[in-house]
Amino acid sequence: MTGPEPITVLLADDQALLRAGFAMVIDSQSDLKVVEQAGNGQDAVAAAGAHRPDVVLMDIRMPIMDGLEATRRITEDPALSKTRVIVLTTFDTDEYALQALRAGASGFLLKDVLPESLLEAIRTVTAGGAVIAPTTTRRLLDATLREPHHRRSPDAEQQLRLDRLTNREREILLELATGDSNTEIAHRLFVSEATVKTHVGQVLAKLEVRDRVQAVVFAYETGLVA
Repeated sequence: MTGPEPITVLLADDQALLRAGFAMVIDSQSDLKVVEQAGNGQDAVAAAGAHRPDVVLMDIRMPIMDGLEATRRITEDPALSKTRVIVLTTFDTDEYALQALRAGASGFLLKDVLPESLLEAIRTVTAGGAVIAPTTTRRLLDATLREPHHRRSPDAEQQLRLDRLTNREREILLELATGDSNTEIAHRLFVSEATVKTHVGQVLAKLEVRDRVQAVVFAYETGLVA
């Protein structure tokens, strides 16, 4: 009897040595497999279309086509609706992480991420979660989204989506903005984890967003999170 198919990963980074390091870590796991590597965004988009990986680890700054445009093309392709993108960034210098989230990425990691955290992130987004929990991630979102030129009132379409939410679902959306897990949210609200998971699913469906990260960006951009 054969086991479940491994989670497939595409690596996109213009630094071959970094790709090799990530590939070594990923391929060391029985449930993960690197199916292709790309040195620029254009090749990453082509490889994603050819292999339809579960996850793309996407560098931001690459030649020919950067990771932002590559992320946008992958997440907007109906044939790749099950592919999740995690962008790689350097916290102190890369100001484009938020743009990547807006382009449809399911999260981002620092390039000096610990191997076990990298593996956990890949499994998390494959399972429908998002990489937004680390303190550095929350700090970057907070610092960037709270800048006045990023904040605005919801437009008519966004307001319609917000109006679909029940009071409890709005509360769950605010909890998601903390970056905490379903378990942590359940503990704080004195409900079961299954109940939180159900509410999260309803929030994503009503807001018409791909995952938790997109829901958090939506909450900040519409001013729901002050």
